[in-house]
Amino acid sequence: MDALPASAESTKVAALEDKLPGGEENTFVFVYHRAGGLTADDSAAVERHYNTLAKQYPPKVAPPAGENDAGAPTQRSDDGKAMVFTLNVSTTYGEPAVLIGPMRDAAKDRPAGLDLDVTGPAGIDADMDAVFDGIDVQVFLTTIIVVTVLLILTYRSPVLWIIPLVAVGVAALTAMATVYLLVKGFGIVINSQNSALLTILVFGVGTDYALLLIARYREALHHHENVRVAMVHALRGAAPAIIASAATVVAGMLCLLAADLNETRGLGPIGAAGILCALVAMLTLFPAVLVVLGRRIFWPAIPHFNTAMQEKPGPWGRLGTAISRRRWVATLASLGVLGVLTVGLAGNTSILREQDQFLSTPESVTGFTVLRQHFPELGGQPMTVFTRAAYQERVLNVVKGVPGVAQAHPGETKEGWVDISVYPTDAPDTTAEYDTIKRVRTAVHTVNGAEAIVGGPSAEHLDTDMTTRRDQKVVIPLVLAVVLIILGLLLRAIVAPLVLMATVVVSFAAAFGGSVFVFDTILGFKGIDYSVPLLAFMFLVALGVDYNIFLTHRAREEAVRLGTRDGMLKALSATGGVITSAGLVLAATFAVLVSLPLVMLVELGFLVAFGVLLDALLVRSVLVPALTLLIGRRIWAPSRLSRPTAQPPTAQQSLADDGEPALQR
Repeated sequence: MDALPASAESTKVAALEDKLPGGEENTFVFVYHRAGGLTADDSAAVERHYNTLAKQYPPKVAPPAGENDAGAPTQRSDDGKAMVFTLNVSTTYGEPAVLIGPMRDAAKDRPAGLDLDVTGPAGIDADMDAVFDGIDVQVFLTTIIVVTVLLILTYRSPVLWIIPLVAVGVAALTAMATVYLLVKGFGIVINSQNSALLTILVFGVGTDYALLLIARYREALHHHENVRVAMVHALRGAAPAIIASAATVVAGMLCLLAADLNETRGLGPIGAAGILCALVAMLTLFPAVLVVLGRRIFWPAIPHFNTAMQEKPGPWGRLGTAISRRRWVATLASLGVLGVLTVGLAGNTSILREQDQFLSTPESVTGFTVLRQHFPELGGQPMTVFTRAAYQERVLNVVKGVPGVAQAHPGETKEGWVDISVYPTDAPDTTAEYDTIKRVRTAVHTVNGAEAIVGGPSAEHLDTDMTTRRDQKVVIPLVLAVVLIILGLLLRAIVAPLVLMATVVVSFAAAFGGSVFVFDTILGFKGIDYSVPLLAFMFLVALGVDYNIFLTHRAREEAVRLGTRDGMLKALSATGGVITSAGLVLAATFAVLVSLPLVMLVELGFLVAFGVLLDALLVRSVLVPALTLLIGRRIWAPSRLSRPTAQPPTAQQSLADDGEPALQR
């Protein structure tokens, strides 16, 4: 299994299966059923289908005579309403998605009213592959449409929206080429999920950078007649925050290299490459095109040179004034909203089973339901136990005595190894089944010299769950530490980074709680996919802190001239509109995932989109300004900005409500 590390026991089983003669196999389970009971023609059709498929997909290495005779290939249920047979097909015949169609065609000639569901681990894999088929193109086109609509609504210009879209498109294509080189050169694991996330990251983050730079550029055009000079000033003002933002996301993504799960670790360099491509494109190609096209690109709202232009307070200026007057109210109200949302964490946060990953129930999941209904003893996914051939009987007897095991059948002997198929009594991917797998592993490991190992689909899922929990304990603290260091270097302070990180963590908890409530109560999902918490945390901390970076970097810049209070109010007024637009764009790009037919992608897309909006509209707009005004100049401690000036305030200096004078350079 590519996703798991080589040290995982189920990975060792898969590697051994692949190494032994015949190679690894895909297990299909054919479940035939008739509500009124099977007829003689039904039974004959099932036997005929098995013989046809067994001849069409024979094992690559035939078992020795007398082996593998555990019983009849087809089984009839006790209630007489269903029959089942299992077909193990070597992976050399192709992937499950390739095999499933011809297999279903071979079983078409059956009596009317006899239903067939093809399930088993390979059946589920085939249905999962069908979900991801063409997902890259779908995500790419949908993201372009969403970003285009939002840019047109933001700028209300017939031409301006094209420039950032083209620049981000170039960044996306460059990122794809870079990732291709990384995969070829370093063997990084990439899947359709990571590819879709790369597209969304580049478009979302790249558009955010464009919005921030255009806002600074438009502002500079009012004060500088020469567009080149205006762009230089815009870059001087916006580039540090954009670079710090990109550095935060890149550093956060690279923290995923500490993960053991291959697909999670692979997302780290893939995402980092995408962010760097977006950064380079938006700080080189994008401003160059804007300068070449001049002021007319803003038509019809062309910003004219006017040094005497008076700035209007605007809605964000009025919001800042209201927060300044009611600092405690704004702080407590914001924390109250976030606190209420965190209550949702009391909902269903159990791990989502593989069968529950689909928004619409595919044939493989229906087949598992029918199988458990008519064959309770075969309702679980089989485990595969490999043991040395000399210890086969001892291991088999030990396995049969484990609570939760329904059946255990020995298989073929290959190069001194024997595989044993073990059927648990409990439903697949449940806590009870995982407990049985753990008991089986403990039991077979006690047989000295057997070198027994336990794998199979559910064992892989158990190992994935355990690896993910380990990754969360390692990666989350690492991300927090790295982001905190970057904030400290950018703001040259200790208090401000700690405050910002605290708000982002609380915001994540609130977004997660609110999302769990929606998933559990409204959408009826049966759990949270194992990968969602870590990926969502990474994205929301790294991306959510962006808006705080844009705001507080501008606030620090203005605080040098105006003081902390007026500096924060000026920063909120100047950046409020653009950061809100950026938040809407980023949230909308991640919301594209909600349109896909897989629960995991819906959960990740909704959670990140909701969290980004929460950060942009509440945390950055209300909570951070309120906390800054409450703490005052001490927010910049221990830098010089945190110390009171020795000079008395002049007429040009603004005085804070609490008597804090503006600081001088």
